[in-house]
Amino acid sequence: MVKRRKNSYYKMQCHFVGYNKAMLNLAWEFKLEPTAEQVSEIEHTLDVCRNVWNFALRERKDWLNSKKCPVNACSIRHEFILPVDAPFPVYALQCKALTSAKDKFPRLKTVNAQVLQQVLRKLENAWESWRLKRSGLPRFKKQRRMRSFVFPQMLKNCITPDGIKLPQLGLVKVRWSREIPQIFEVKQARIVRKASGYFVVLSLQADVSVPDTIPHGHPMGIDVGLEYFLSTSDGEQVKRPRFFSELHRKLKLLQRRLKTKQKGSSNWLRLQKKIARVHQRIADTRKDWHFKLAHHLCNNAGMIFVEDLDFRIMAKGMLGKHTLDAGLGQFTNQILPWVCWKRDVYYGKVDARGTSQECPDCGAEVRKDLSTRIHHCLNCGSIKPRDIAAGQVICTRGQRVIENACGVDAAGAGNTQSSWLALKQEIFGATQGISLHTR
Repeated sequence: MVKRRKNSYYKMQCHFVGYNKAMLNLAWEFKLEPTAEQVSEIEHTLDVCRNVWNFALRERKDWLNSKKCPVNACSIRHEFILPVDAPFPVYALQCKALTSAKDKFPRLKTVNAQVLQQVLRKLENAWESWRLKRSGLPRFKKQRRMRSFVFPQMLKNCITPDGIKLPQLGLVKVRWSREIPQIFEVKQARIVRKASGYFVVLSLQADVSVPDTIPHGHPMGIDVGLEYFLSTSDGEQVKRPRFFSELHRKLKLLQRRLKTKQKGSSNWLRLQKKIARVHQRIADTRKDWHFKLAHHLCNNAGMIFVEDLDFRIMAKGMLGKHTLDAGLGQFTNQILPWVCWKRDVYYGKVDARGTSQECPDCGAEVRKDLSTRIHHCLNCGSIKPRDIAAGQVICTRGQRVIENACGVDAAGAGNTQSSWLALKQEIFGATQGISLHTR
């Protein structure tokens, strides 16, 4: 098992686009320690943002419903009647209406104007995502469902050893879990309310060139599953930890007590907070274990290849609960690519079709169902665990793709620029080895 880390308050994400783009954007998360007055101000801002979201969404739905009436008939119950030439309430029109609405609703003046504009921008993105059939229709938010708001512009010299200066809240004490490098500039701050408290997500930007990681070093193929969380082509297998099962009994008892409470009462809210803290503890433990496992893999490889799978399909099946508990999609699609980029390890995806039905030694087809856990090739006599054989097939496919694309031997490729490696070490610090015992 992986040793747990006490201070895991920060979350790192990276978005980079190619070698020629001279810009690096990061998002780091830190724990806030606000005063009682600042907590009251944050809750008031979240409530006003929720009202703006609901009103703007109601405008868009009313306009949409007004166009559904047939030309020769009307509904018996009600109809949305709007002028024929009324334009659709897009982001620009709603921002303009927000300025005039402050005279009618003085409560809007108590919140930073740019914060409310960001709420409308977020609604615009959600609406466009629904229109393009990428997600569902945006929903109205009830109390305590609005959990974050953004300050798109920050004050000068906002970062101090004591905390961070925010436009509306003033100086808020921050638990700095790590130092922000001098090359970064704070562009915006997002205040997030979680079950364990309040956090700030800082958007950092540095004017540096970002090269892509090129293939080099020792290749490793990874096969993920539920019996073993992952099996590598080097023969290492890691058992899947049961994050949800460890706290399932406590969660069940709290939810059973919640059933007897009156909805909306003080005891009901208190139990809701306890349940939310248990869920956050499960999620934080899972993410911390994923990060440590990703670093452990990067210590032993220069190239990592995984299967190109859609874990949303697995989550809808019979083993959906165990798939979601393992967090396979979070590990392979988010955490592992980020850690590989940070550690200068090449990350690639290969075709997942037939990886467990192919012999890694001779390439012959060996048909086997899901209950067969041992790979036995009658052609060459190879006998090994099924998951390790699949990991070796993934590794071979990844090297073949690189050789066909680059025209060079993948294992003999050179390393990246030493200047960029030094900059990565300056930003993220030296990475210590992580002990992981396989079972």
